[in-house]
Amino acid sequence: MSLNFEKVSILITAMDETYSLEQTVKIILDTCNHEDLAEIIIIVSPKTSNETLSTAEKLIAQYSDKAQIYVYEQKLPFLGGAIRDGIKIAKGSHLVMMSADLETDPILINKFIEQAKKYPDGIITASRWRRGGSFKGYSKIKLVCNYIFEKAIAWFYFSNLSDMTFGYRLFPTELMQNINWEELKHPFCLETALKPLRLGVKFIEIPAKWQARTEGVSQNGFFATFKYFRPAWHNRFLKREQILINQDKGAN
Repeated sequence: MSLNFEKVSILITAMDETYSLEQTVKIILDTCNHEDLAEIIIIVSPKTSNETLSTAEKLIAQYSDKAQIYVYEQKLPFLGGAIRDGIKIAKGSHLVMMSADLETDPILINKFIEQAKKYPDGIITASRWRRGGSFKGYSKIKLVCNYIFEKAIAWFYFSNLSDMTFGYRLFPTELMQNINWEELKHPFCLETALKPLRLGVKFIEIPAKWQARTEGVSQNGFFATFKYFRPAWHNRFLKREQILINQDKGAN
């Protein structure tokens, strides 16, 4: 796969955020060149709060002269299903997956785009473990478990990536649309690192400061993290033809 960066589609999953959703969109539009943005897709579910839906509609009206923003109701369930639906409809040459809770710091989008212009065939990924990155409000037990898991999975995949479970990345859209995705829940975030790794795609890590959400309820509790083990094992042994939908696309 060889391409150029043209525009990026930003996929934002929203469930019960209002202020955080407003800030996410505002920061993106304040810090990014609008010419680099193809669209901002706010992905909602049947369980998304009315307050969040109202906030999304307000943002559409408020920024109609600056960016194409619209709401899309997911068809597949859960977080992974929401992003998978968004991947199918993305129009930009590249896409970003993130959330509306400010745990995925929107200030990084501009840095993602800068790197994507240099490495359009690669994946730009946020890392909380790289120097300059940090955690704030993260459970100490969960922090230790995450560190051990990240080290183990990097060793298992012969990779130097430091944060494969953090679902904040910019991808070539063509790559994402040609991968056979399987996960529907939060382990999809890990899957979006593992399958491209198995295809030999280049990753560029950017330090990220993570801070726990201040509104809404997290859908990824401590015990849910144990569900990451299955995809970690499963994807390690897949063949190329099992990963790609179209064998002629999707890898460097």
